[in-house]
Amino acid sequence: MTFHGGRIMTTAASKAIFWGPSWNNGTFAGDKITGLYSFYTGHSGSNYAKTVNEYTGTNGQVGDQLTYQGTVVDPTTATGGNNTAAILAEVAKVITDPEPNGNGYYPVYTDVKRGNAGYCAWHDSGVIGGVTVQFAFFFNLDGDPGCDPVDTTTGHSQGLAALANVSAHELEEARSDPDTPGAWYDSAGYENGDKCGWTFHVQSVLFPNGTSWKLQGEWSNKAYTTGTGYANSSGQRGCVDGH
Repeated sequence: MTFHGGRIMTTAASKAIFWGPSWNNGTFAGDKITGLYSFYTGHSGSNYAKTVNEYTGTNGQVGDQLTYQGTVVDPTTATGGNNTAAILAEVAKVITDPEPNGNGYYPVYTDVKRGNAGYCAWHDSGVIGGVTVQFAFFFNLDGDPGCDPVDTTTGHSQGLAALANVSAHELEEARSDPDTPGAWYDSAGYENGDKCGWTFHVQSVLFPNGTSWKLQGEWSNKAYTTGTGYANSSGQRGCVDGH
């Protein structure tokens, strides 16, 4: 990946939004809300988070600290991810006081099934009250084989395991390539998560809070240059997961 002159996230302040009436149904919610709480709180300072620390931007260096500010459930009807403006509007509705320095990251987890969409999740940036924010969108991935990391070791439900893996993908991309004009991506527009998408080096990655997750690797220019990473789907040995 090469640098394109933009900012990175020196830290992250995150609050998860669970959008859709199904989130008030305990059977549907299952372990997903509590599990993602463990994912985000455990991510901070983890070796997995540190895989992105090599990248710098006009405002400094990516840092591995994340402050998780909790969750909010919005039981109104959610929309799909084909309209970024609608997702930003949902974030603006719920997050009335975003982190002021552009380091706010607000993932939106909906109860909308993926259907024929060719993606599991995405991240983007926008402006709320004059403040730049990072946000992400996630489908309901319960029973969705196209977005399933096939986690057989951690004990998480399939739906939680799927959300955690794509959450890692989007969070690390937001940290290293948050907004226009962009910071780190390759000549094809692939970010660090894209370049190692759906490649797994170990069965699970351990976080400092004692939780384990099956997570894809993230691209490291340093690992590629030194030949210390594992191969992505194209055979390039630049993927790392902090293990």
